[in-house]
Amino acid sequence: MQEKEAAILLIHCPDQKGIVATVTEFLHKNKGNIISLDQHVDTHDEVFFMRVKWDISDFLIPKEKIGEYFQTLIADSYEMNWQLSFATQKLKMAIFVSKMSHCLYDILSRFDGGELHVEIPVIVSNHIDLEHIAKKFNIPFEYIPITAENKAAQEEKELQLLKQYEIDFIVLARYMQILSNKIVAVYTHKVINIHHSFLPAFPGAKPYHSAYKRGVKLIGATSHYVTEDLDEGPIISQDVAHIDHRSTIQDLVRKGRDLEKIVLARAVYAHIRRKTLVYNNRTIVFE
Repeated sequence: MQEKEAAILLIHCPDQKGIVATVTEFLHKNKGNIISLDQHVDTHDEVFFMRVKWDISDFLIPKEKIGEYFQTLIADSYEMNWQLSFATQKLKMAIFVSKMSHCLYDILSRFDGGELHVEIPVIVSNHIDLEHIAKKFNIPFEYIPITAENKAAQEEKELQLLKQYEIDFIVLARYMQILSNKIVAVYTHKVINIHHSFLPAFPGAKPYHSAYKRGVKLIGATSHYVTEDLDEGPIISQDVAHIDHRSTIQDLVRKGRDLEKIVLARAVYAHIRRKTLVYNNRTIVFE
């Protein structure tokens, strides 16, 4: 089904009376039909959060003027931070990979099946191994090998590449390189990572093997926005699977990779649907 021509507004501001009434009145007076509205109040920090999506087919304010009107008529008064986007706008997503293919295949199959309303102009990798997958889906593959000696220069190439393809956000689909602060700063809250949830208890190249030796009863996966602090960015999605004494290392790896695919897909879906709002290194994920 084709997406309606709709606007999406994400808001956070100091909590106070009348915010919902004021915003909905603004939409009603200008002939906006609300499709969905979700709100949350953080009573500890006294902060109000809101996501509202409305049909703009008959909206009186021109699309390109909505933000200007909202800022003047409402946002200034309530000291609001806000983001405006439009449902029909396809974000451009770059996928970064290394050698593991499970997350890449999952994202591309969901994209090919119409589940992910995005464009994927490029796949970037520090290894050549997954180029054949990019070819299957007819997506350009850029091989940019990285070593300790050439990391700065190669990341500059990556930044130029992202600019060339006009990339809106990046998905690290088991990309086994730490992004420098230079890239993270350009794409603040626009780089989504996936990792096993054993960190920091079981770091290293074989976390499932370490977990097996400890006899874990749960394994998990976490997807989050990348920040300058390694694996400490705002969490978007998590899930777990139960393990028992009968589980082999291969069982842990298989279940772990299934979780990684599902959790990463949920995070990407929430981001492209504009359902995430970051505040103080925490993520509000609207239903």
